[in-house]
Parts: sequence; structure tokens; C-alpha cells
Amino acid sequence: MAHARRTRPASRGAVRIPRTTACRGALAAAVALCLLHTPHAAASAVAIPEEPAPRPCRVDDQAPPKRQLRAEWIAGVHNIDWPSEPGLSPAQQRAELTELYDQARDDGLNAVFVQIRPTADAFWPSPHEPWSEWLTGEQGRDPGYDPLAFAVAEAHERNLEFHGWFNPYRVAMHDDPSRLAADHPARLHPDWVFDYGGRLYYDPGVPEVRAFVIEAMMDAVENYDLDGVHFDDYFYPYPVAGQEIPDQDTFAEYGGGTDDIGDWRRRNVDRLVQEMDEAVHDAKPHVKFGVSPFGIWRNADSDPAGSDTSGFESYDGIYADSRRWVSQGWVDYINPQVYWEIGLPVADYAVLVPWWEDVVADTDVQLYVGQAAYKAGNDGAWSDPSELARHLEFNRDHPGVDGDVYFSATSLRTNARRAMDAVVAEHYAHPALIPVKADLGGAAPAAPVVSRAERGEDGTRLTIRPRPGEEPAYYAVYAMEGRPEPGSVPCRIDDPRHLLGTVRADGDRPTVFTAPAREGAWTYYATALDRLHHESPPGNPRHTP
Repeated sequence: MAHARRTRPASRGAVRIPRTTACRGALAAAVALCLLHTPHAAASAVAIPEEPAPRPCRVDDQAPPKRQLRAEWIAGVHNIDWPSEPGLSPAQQRAELTELYDQARDDGLNAVFVQIRPTADAFWPSPHEPWSEWLTGEQGRDPGYDPLAFAVAEAHERNLEFHGWFNPYRVAMHDDPSRLAADHPARLHPDWVFDYGGRLYYDPGVPEVRAFVIEAMMDAVENYDLDGVHFDDYFYPYPVAGQEIPDQDTFAEYGGGTDDIGDWRRRNVDRLVQEMDEAVHDAKPHVKFGVSPFGIWRNADSDPAGSDTSGFESYDGIYADSRRWVSQGWVDYINPQVYWEIGLPVADYAVLVPWWEDVVADTDVQLYVGQAAYKAGNDGAWSDPSELARHLEFNRDHPGVDGDVYFSATSLRTNARRAMDAVVAEHYAHPALIPVKADLGGAAPAAPVVSRAERGEDGTRLTIRPRPGEEPAYYAVYAMEGRPEPGSVPCRIDDPRHLLGTVRADGDRPTVFTAPAREGAWTYYATALDRLHHESPPGNPRHTP
């Protein structure tokens, strides 16, 4: 398969020239020396010399991946995850979300995909669409605070990447336009909407619709500090037996000479994906754009390029040519919903993951696997709490897999709790950094300085300072028993078994990280990372005898 590589313009604001050790020069070394000998350093911590230049190293095969996206979907539609019911007070909604975030951190996750536009409505004060009914129970009613601003800030406080999850075309989970807010665009433009299967949808074939939904979603991108923009699998609706999508008049008006309505529908979806990708990166080059399609593109008996499966085909059923989006570089990541167990004849997890790995091969597109946590506890294979953990074990043999996303947050606390406990024990016992998306630009900050270390009953408090002029996004902290052999530290930094965790940086001010309490002598290091996860070399060692 031919793949297109996308490159980002080097002139955009998210890109800067990488530093090298040589170009930091004597001034940076002098500043570091000053910080290491500051009188504020704790007497219990000993500064030892900087590490020598890195040497080639290899982490042993037993080490888990150091970089891996670990995320969960937090769904708003039907109050699946957050908020748990409409009409909760702002305080209750805030408490629910922070509890979900805290559980995500405890489970070793490093990102959240939060649904902020479930049904052509908004979890922020949008100038284009009404407040979401899933917040207050009444579409258009102000919830009394800005849920999106709170959700982003609290995610970043815990150093979780925040991906805003949008549904482009779904208008309502019912088919009665009179139930929409009086100023809803779907009521003001009834020619933009069709009803199908008891629900209302914007018509993807109307060019004004496509322009409008992109503008509505971009309001959140432009005004909030999102790390990612995320679409799920809903473009054209899933088929309903005995019903036809009522867009024949739209096809007649906008088909442009296309003979096949299916090809035209796929082209409409392609245009949305391509244009949203361009809009996101024109506005904020560092923000990632990804889609979570249905797990099967096409079966091999329909197309030789398809997977050895026999299930529903999204290419034909919902007009989603997800393989094309990857080959054209219109997404930064693809997150297929591989919601089946290993060994299922019609859609075998062990068949689909390698197929998707081949799709992204030789492209700049990252592959995250959508995991069906909601099925845990069902009959058959899903009755075994180890099924999810087996999926991740399988992924370890497929280096093209960059991480996993679980549907959804509530399941991880209820029916899938035992399954997630197995995942945490077997795969998430150590933290992971998010994979770098190199073509989005960015560069590692200069190595930080651990200027202070204080042992206490609750652990060792490390004070981390950025180099002058630097404002990293966050720090990663590593611990090594005793005093490591000179020259060994770069290799140990590559091993996530030494990674204690990450902490969001506080601009150009010192940041405190509390390492767990432990006996014996330890040496701590910190690295600095930008928001695109480029990591600096380790800074100075700080030894606690």
C-alpha cells in the first residue's frame, strides 16, 4: 500500500530549534553549579557530579514500554460517565470528574478523551450551539460554570493529556425538532437535518453543514488548551433495518456527477476529516487530531486489502474510509474500536490488530487500540477478568501499537474493575510517557535542576527548577538505588522501571514532586518535557543517603 507522509511547517509557533549540550555552553553550566550549591538545598541531600556524556545502551527485554498512550473515554451522552445524571450542581459535577481523573491516575493512565459535544450541543459557552442537555437536563440552560475549562485544568493538574471528544453530525437522540432549544441551528435550518432510526442528524452532504460543524468544533479548539481533538465512529448513521437514509435530494443537488451515492457519502466524510485536520493544525499546530473508527474497515472477501474477518464493514455500512484517512495523513492517530476477544471467528482481535498495524506502517500516523472494557463480565471470553490483559500482552509483540483507550470510565470502576486490576498489575505497574508525534514539531527543553531533596515520613520532596528561560510542560522523575555507576544513568533513564511519575511544571517557578517513602540510599534525577513529550537528558543527580 502506498502511504503519504505529512510534514508540518517549520515556521509555526509550536516548533523551535533543539538545543544540544554543546550550545548550552559555560553559562548554563555556571547557572547549574550555582543552583546545586544554593543554601536552600536540604542537608539530607547530597549533590554529586553531573553524568558524563551518554553512551549507547540497550534496555533489557523484560522492561515494559516507556512510551505508551493509556487513556479512557469519558462519555457525556446519556450521562454514561460524566456527569452521571443531568441537573447536578456545579460542585457535584466537579467532584465527579475529579474522582474519575484520580482513578485514571491511580490506574496508570496518562490521557483522557472527554466528550464535550455529544449531540450538536456544548459543554462550554459556545456562540454556535446551545448548552448540552446532558449537563442540566434542559438544552440551552447555563450550568453555572464552564465545564470544559474545569475539565481541561483538572486534567493538566494531574498531567493527563486532554483530548476533546466531538460527535460531528448527531443532533439528538430523538426525532422531534420541537424538543431542541428554540435557537438551535437545527431548528433555524431545518433543511440541514434529517431523521433516521428515531434520531436527528445533520446531513453530511450539505456543504454548509460541514462548514458549520467545523466552525462550531473549532471554537473549543481555539479558546481552550486542548491537547487533542477526537472524533468517534459516527458520521453517517449506522444502518437501521428497513430504512434508507433520506438524502436522495441532497445527492441530486450536490452529487456533482457522482454516479454512486455510496462513493459520494464517503467523499463527504473524507472532506470533513481532511478539512478538520487542516483547521486544527492551522489554528494550533501542536494539537493532535484523531478518529476512532469501527474496528473493521472491509473484509478480505470484499476487498483484497481488507482484514481476514467477516463482520460489519464500516466502509460500506457507514461510509467511513478510515484506511484512506491514514494513507493520506489526514489524522495524527487512528484509534480503531477493536471491541472483540482474541479468537472470535468473525472479528478476531489477534487478526485485526496486526491488520491495523500494517495500515499505519510507513506513515506518521500513530495507532491506539480501542478496548471494550464495557464487555468485561459478559458471557464467554469476557467472563475471564484476564481478557483485557491478554490484549495488551498481544500488543507487546506488535511495536506498531502505540497505546490503548478504554471504553469507558464508568466500566473501569464497575464491571471491568477486576479486569483493569489485572491490566494494572501486569502492564501498568510503572508509569509511561506519551509517544512523541515528531511531525508536529516541538523540542526537548534543557535538562532541569533538582535543587533540593528532603526526606520525610510521607516520602522525599524533590524541588525541581527549570533552567533559566525555560518553561517545560512537565517533569519526569526517576529513582535509582544507591549511587549509580558513572555513565549508566542514560541507560537507566530509558528503563521505565526507574520512572516514579510525572508532575506538571509551574511555568518558570520551582515544582515539587514527592517520591514514595523507601528505605536505603537513593539517587534521584529529573528530566524536562515539552507538551509534545520530547524529553531532555537527565539533569543533576540528587542523592539521599
